[in-house]
Amino acid sequence: MKRILVAATVIALMAGCSRNAITGRNQLSLFNESDIQSMAATEYAQFLSQNKVVATSGSKDAEMVRRVGQRLTNAINSFYANQPEIAQELQQYKWEYNLVDSKEVNAWCMPGGKIVVYTGLLPITQNEAALAAVVGHEIAHALAKHGNERMSQQAGQQLAGQALQVAIANKTPAAQNLFMGAFGIGSQVGLLLPFSRKQELEADRYGLIYSAMAGYNPQEAIALWERMAQASGGQKPPEILSTHPAEATRIQKLQEMMPEALKYYKPIGK
Repeated sequence: MKRILVAATVIALMAGCSRNAITGRNQLSLFNESDIQSMAATEYAQFLSQNKVVATSGSKDAEMVRRVGQRLTNAINSFYANQPEIAQELQQYKWEYNLVDSKEVNAWCMPGGKIVVYTGLLPITQNEAALAAVVGHEIAHALAKHGNERMSQQAGQQLAGQALQVAIANKTPAAQNLFMGAFGIGSQVGLLLPFSRKQELEADRYGLIYSAMAGYNPQEAIALWERMAQASGGQKPPEILSTHPAEATRIQKLQEMMPEALKYYKPIGK
């Protein structure tokens, strides 16, 4: 019986693999993306209601976050416009960009394009191009469906993927906990599921390309991550580093990716 159960689980997991249209990589996706995006919209609205959102009017920082988000998403939509499979997926995205007043050094993008930047991140980004590198990286995680992949891996470990599929659709407390753990929404989350090295490299690569396409110098990402690595000052590292490794090899990889990203870079106005 145990062997039958294991075999059935393996078959179910294999059936749950699908090809990501952007990365071209096969990944485990046990959950309907529409269900995850629906839950994301609910959780995003709840998060915004429970935190201090900086109004765009009268705030240069909030205006910058909105501007960076819009430039990135406009560039992404334009770039993928002639790729029907991806363009169709992007039609389901309802982009939102908000700056939240918090000392946390963090930013994230939920499925469906729900973006938050914390004010605590801005002293480290220091400029708009560096902020675009962070936001582009987080958008890349969403477009590559890394959250779905993390949730699916966790569900596979629990051997309860089918039950959790229903739970996600019904937005049960168990599904909410899985969602929050996978996406790390807010500092109240005690344990985050870390992104894999493969997922991080994908987000780094596409994040650089997206920021370059939006007219931001992707080379700002190098100095940004150097500042990020130094931000802890020997203390607890910034929240964003709990799921985003900042070791020296990351800088090396970014440098290796830079020639490709620079091919897409055309400064605004030129």
